[in-house]
Amino acid sequence: MNKADLNGTLVKADIIDQVYEKVGFTRQEAAQAVEILFDEIKSELASGNNVRISRFASFILREKRARNARNPKTGETIRIRPRTVLTFKPSKQLLDSTNQSHSDDNSDS
Repeated sequence: MNKADLNGTLVKADIIDQVYEKVGFTRQEAAQAVEILFDEIKSELASGNNVRISRFASFILREKRARNARNPKTGETIRIRPRTVLTFKPSKQLLDSTNQSHSDDNSDS
């Protein structure tokens, strides 16, 4: 039983275990492969590049302009500086598979 079965969250260790079991790498090789993948994604994003993984999702960097906001506690107006935000956009295939698995869960009732 993996950790995702216990609390509904898949963690990096679960991914490493799946690579180990399905690809036939040693655990160390599986961990290294997963780390390389994540490091490559982080490196591209840090360089200002978007990342698109076909049939899975896109990681998209967006520039947000400076704007005024209000501190809800004091009512004071503050200036929020411009910044870059990271958004995750799932592919149609990922959304379809997620929606399919949820509808399968609901049909058991």
